[in-house]
Amino acid sequence: MKVISEGAPVGKANLVNTISQKLGPLLGLLILFVIVSVLNPSFLEPLNILNLLRQVAINALIAFGMTFVILTGGIDLSVGAILALSSSLMAGMIVSGVDPILAILIGCVLGALMGVVNGLLITKGKMAPFIATLATMTILRGLTLVYTEGNPITGLGDHYLFQLFGRGYFLGIPVPAVTMILTFVVLYILLHKTPFGRKTYAIGGNEKAALISGIKVPNVKVMIYALSGLLSALAGAILTSRLNSAQPTAGTSYELDAIAAVVLGGTSLSGGKGRIFGTLIGALIIGTLNNGLNLLGVSSFYQMVVKGIVIIIAVLLDRKKAA
Repeated sequence: MKVISEGAPVGKANLVNTISQKLGPLLGLLILFVIVSVLNPSFLEPLNILNLLRQVAINALIAFGMTFVILTGGIDLSVGAILALSSSLMAGMIVSGVDPILAILIGCVLGALMGVVNGLLITKGKMAPFIATLATMTILRGLTLVYTEGNPITGLGDHYLFQLFGRGYFLGIPVPAVTMILTFVVLYILLHKTPFGRKTYAIGGNEKAALISGIKVPNVKVMIYALSGLLSALAGAILTSRLNSAQPTAGTSYELDAIAAVVLGGTSLSGGKGRIFGTLIGALIIGTLNNGLNLLGVSSFYQMVVKGIVIIIAVLLDRKKAA
């Protein structure tokens, strides 16, 4: 009788924690929507909402890849640098006469290969993910500056499909937002409905147990970092199309926004727990925060302070849940 009476509250506590993990980020987004719309009614104007979705798409794509990485207990600080180098290489190919769509495909492959390098350094080189991706971030940033000579790459032409990729609309919805949604659906299925997704959770939950159970942990990790690189390059293609140029400093601090979106979405930094739907909500929270602060005329300097505070709160909440 004693065991049953003590077990009941624990079950209720677990249920509450599960509900809060799943619905907490969505509730937070709704509250933020209400606050911003009250402070500035123009926030809810259709044109601004569409602009918000276009802005969110880039961070969401990077954050989707970061979700897989963090679920394994890792981190990828190189995503912004991968975005910068891959988009510069894409732009360089386009300027030299390569078909823009082919250039985007090649750029995404190159982004995936950069991710593979991260994965190999971590699995074969036995480097901590933080150190490995910090090193590659520095290297890739340097290579971007060398390739571009520190100057933007412009003159990308007026190829219709290339322009559509970053600036166009499909059924009234920005194409970047459509790309974000389609990518989310594919990755949701990959993470929650396939053996690859189960292996990802298993590695983050207990890597030694995953090895003992027969999971080829190094291979899975390499593929996950490759996926992160691929999605970063895809985000870079959207940004390049949107700006119609490649900036050598593109993607600076994007890794922080992506990590914030993942943690705000309920994914644990210790790995093994989280949902990609939560990451989508987290990206929308970050995007709404940026958009709302811009509408309110808040200085970009103060915006950095606010985002830093949001990241601290998200991490503290994650630690509290883990405890």
